[in-house]
Amino acid sequence: MDTSMRTDPPRTDSARVGSARTGSARADDVDLRHHGDAEVGSGLVDFAVNVRPGTPPAWLAERLRASVADLAAYPDPRPARSAVARRHGRAVEEVLLTSGAAEAFVLLARALRPRRAAIVHPQFTEPEAALRAAGHAVHRVILGKDFTLDPDAVPRDADLVVIGNPTNPTSVLHPAETIAALARPGRTVVVDEAFMDCVPGEPETLAATLPPGVVVIRSLTKTWGLAGLRAGYVLAEPALIERLAEAQPLWAVSTPALVAIQACCEPSALAEAERWAADLAAERERLAGELTARGLYVVPRARASFLCLNMPDALGVRALLRERGYAVRRGDTFPGLGPDWLRVAVRDRATNDALLEALGELGI
Repeated sequence: MDTSMRTDPPRTDSARVGSARTGSARADDVDLRHHGDAEVGSGLVDFAVNVRPGTPPAWLAERLRASVADLAAYPDPRPARSAVARRHGRAVEEVLLTSGAAEAFVLLARALRPRRAAIVHPQFTEPEAALRAAGHAVHRVILGKDFTLDPDAVPRDADLVVIGNPTNPTSVLHPAETIAALARPGRTVVVDEAFMDCVPGEPETLAATLPPGVVVIRSLTKTWGLAGLRAGYVLAEPALIERLAEAQPLWAVSTPALVAIQACCEPSALAEAERWAADLAAERERLAGELTARGLYVVPRARASFLCLNMPDALGVRALLRERGYAVRRGDTFPGLGPDWLRVAVRDRATNDALLEALGELGI
């Protein structure tokens, strides 16, 4: 396989170096509903889904099993809502619990009536999918070199802006002040912080400051292995929280999910997550260095639990890796990327080394 590729930022049709592109887009130009779970399968080592391996931990699984005894009663969100508020130093009225982050995007699409919604891409595609499903037109802002954010690239008349931080799939962490600079009267800025707990100390989170007009969405899925349970929350001004709650079905968050939210906000859980984030950072840096040494372009300064790679015929590499028992995430279903991009989860050292060995067998 030809591996004569550069380690400087690649020039592609979908991510041009040095500038951001803006414009409307068709809903069918990429598959917005394709996600990493579609890549995995029996017998495949999973580098496609960004859930922390070995989760949920035993102590959390035991709490979830015990919660089954209370399923006859309707869910009571108050203890979990208070726990989230304490965890971020917010008022309870600024918290809405949701059935995962995905539900939060649907609620925003239902509750808001944007004149011009701008999505900063590449990023998680569910916000755009939810907006389109609710009948809203979507304006895409495609980031250029290294996928760093220039606030001036966002149209000034956009009254809804959605951005990930750190961003899926690029793993880029934007400075908090850069995102806060997007806020202005009459505009709602939605920040998807589903991977923020991958960052030791969470220095760029906006959850604690919550500037006017900013909405923060968090998820427990990735760190705690709760993709099948669906647990997340929204932080926003009380008036918007009320509007979102009105759009939400009754008892949308199950009793086990509420137990998980409360448990994962406890000091011991936060300390566990912090230790994992530190270990992740070290292994991520090592893996990125190994891939870069092979001539691959790895989006720099990755801060989430995955790396974003550029290589010729990435879809072909993906298929060959599947034949060897490894699942990685295709990049061409993210607006702003294309067929020469892959997303690779960071696993433990031994598992990462096995993937590197498989790439070596392909001449990479």
